[in-house]
Amino acid sequence: MIISTLLLIKILVTIILVLGLSLIAEYINPKVSGILSGIPTGTAIILFFYGLEQGPNFASQSSVFNLVGMLGLQVFILIYFLSSKSNSKGNIFISSLLATLGYLITIFLLNQFNFSLLTAIIFPLISIPLFTYLFKKINNSTIKKIKVNPKVLFLRAIFSSIFILLIIGLAKILGPEWAGLLSAFPTTVFPLILIMHFSYGKEPVHTIIKNIPKGQWAMLVYIPCIFFLYPLLGIYLGTLIAYSLVMLYLLIVFKFSK
Repeated sequence: MIISTLLLIKILVTIILVLGLSLIAEYINPKVSGILSGIPTGTAIILFFYGLEQGPNFASQSSVFNLVGMLGLQVFILIYFLSSKSNSKGNIFISSLLATLGYLITIFLLNQFNFSLLTAIIFPLISIPLFTYLFKKINNSTIKKIKVNPKVLFLRAIFSSIFILLIIGLAKILGPEWAGLLSAFPTTVFPLILIMHFSYGKEPVHTIIKNIPKGQWAMLVYIPCIFFLYPLLGIYLGTLIAYSLVMLYLLIVFKFSK
């Protein structure tokens, strides 16, 4: 009964996040959705369930490698952007395949090294400004004709929940290093990108990609909190404090962006 309840919670939380981000892209704009995609969404779910199922210390150790694994996510969105410049919908599959391959190669190389929290922080401090620069020439677009119906929402929900369930399941047979690197996989970003690409073409997708690094600064707030607070205060209070600080960061970002 406990296992089935946890499984249901994982699915529901994932569905809410991905559907929420896609609806924000459609009804507000892809820029806001992109920024929100950069904050700890899928990562927060995965690390929380790591802590719940494997213990707070496991999640704390994994969080260090999640911070390093952000480079894998950034490589993923860069490759997807570069390989999706044509308007062919058949190109979505190729872009997805190449981007996933780029992510896997990146985290495989990163797994060859040991990292402390301090050395892990260096990676996003360098990579976030770098990828922000690489994406700066992308124009922010809007969605003119919204295509949403119950069938589309259902397909989004099913598709989005698969990734997080798979990664959380793998943590049971992997150590905290691999679990942390895999937790950086774009579990909410990837379904969002595919949803937007199939429905509206490449322009909204590129807008989302452009703005993801802006949201990723929140990871430098969230992950250190998880690293220190999970073993000290537990996963519930630790998550609450960490996400409260992330929300404060977002308020500042949107205030200045506006």
